[in-house]
Amino acid sequence: MTSSDEALPASGSPYQASGTLAGRTLLISGGSRGIGLAIARRAARDGANIVLLAKTGEPHPKLAGTVFTAAEELVQAGGQALPLVGDVRRDEDVAGAVAAAVERFGGVDIVINNASAIDLSTTDNVDMKKYDLMQDINVRGTFLLSKLALPALRASAQPHILTLSPPLNLDPHWAGKHLAYTMAKYGMSLTTLGLAEELKEDGIRVNSLWPCTLIDTAAIRNMPHGDTMVLAARGPQIMADAAHAVLTGGNLHAGAAATGNFYTDEQVLAAAGVADFRPYSLGAPEDQLVPDIFL
Repeated sequence: MTSSDEALPASGSPYQASGTLAGRTLLISGGSRGIGLAIARRAARDGANIVLLAKTGEPHPKLAGTVFTAAEELVQAGGQALPLVGDVRRDEDVAGAVAAAVERFGGVDIVINNASAIDLSTTDNVDMKKYDLMQDINVRGTFLLSKLALPALRASAQPHILTLSPPLNLDPHWAGKHLAYTMAKYGMSLTTLGLAEELKEDGIRVNSLWPCTLIDTAAIRNMPHGDTMVLAARGPQIMADAAHAVLTGGNLHAGAAATGNFYTDEQVLAAAGVADFRPYSLGAPEDQLVPDIFL
């Protein structure tokens, strides 16, 4: 099985890019592993500049890699990388990351709000420290990074904010199943909805991306029964390819708005010409993959 921090080899990906991120600067929160690192790797193959803001500066006993080892991978893949140890909950860390990106690479073209915390406990069982953590990282962190990057994005020729958050599905099922987490993820999605409208006149595209199936990540593996759950997951490379397609335009926007969208990985890749998603699977047949939540 592919580990949570390995990407599908380029030769095995069914996605054929029609655009490039060469020379563009991405600022990614929580990009030291998993989906964030997979997105960064895909951009690095184009020759992009990637600023990684993540908390893991030292090896973690349960989590593979650090922001520094991730940066080394990006350079090996063909990009430029600036690793920064920081926390999206700290205003000074986020402000410093934006400033460092401008100083090192001359600006910021793309913000990827990837950092997120998860706890699927019911209201009776959720610890309020976990509740606060999800609100601080997911909602406030997304808002803060987007907000502080706005001056740099306004100076970019092709500015984009992409947040890894779900469509705003108001079916009571999702709020009733894990209210604390639902509020935190929907807070990220409300940021997309609001900023897309607010920033139209500035030409800054703001969109969200969400997987149709469970994705194998360290966060999922560390949940109860996580090792069993990921047996029916796809690898993070499907989200990396989908993010690349969104950020380069692909065939998504023929007759459609380029901002304020809540894309799914399958929707984006189908528009880019992918007809067979089996290469992204970790081994389970397509009809046995676990659907992701909120869809």
